[in-house]
Amino acid sequence: MGVQLSPSELLALLPQQKPFRYVDEILEVNEKMIRGRYTFREDEYFYQGHFPGNPITPGVILLESMCQVGVVCLGIYLVGLELPPEEHKNWLTLFSDAEVEFSRSVLPGETVEIVGELQFWRRRKLKAKVTMTNEKGEVVASTTASGIGVRNDAE
Repeated sequence: MGVQLSPSELLALLPQQKPFRYVDEILEVNEKMIRGRYTFREDEYFYQGHFPGNPITPGVILLESMCQVGVVCLGIYLVGLELPPEEHKNWLTLFSDAEVEFSRSVLPGETVEIVGELQFWRRRKLKAKVTMTNEKGEVVASTTASGIGVRNDAE
């Protein structure tokens, strides 16, 4: 009934848009995991007021990036496996909760990689272990995050 969505199809279905989209590309995805990447550009709006003169990426933005990849995109992919293509645009995966640990700062201009590993998927509810690493392979943050798929009938 459903289909395997490609990385570009996932990004097309991701509801978050600039300036609140923190996913540049999906590198790999399957039923058990997803891997994406994002570069925090030096001109991002939030750097202006977050430690002016020595900005770092706010933790809430790091969490948002991790959840956009590891919960929302993974959820879109899993819904895509269950529903016919004409239904894909009618469903959203919404973040519901997370327990997060921050290990390192992310500075303007840094690129991070986000890996989400599925822990469970049932009745369009998902839970994933999501890890963000920097260009050196160091863990920046990790979370166990959950989301739920909801029907979006708004046109």
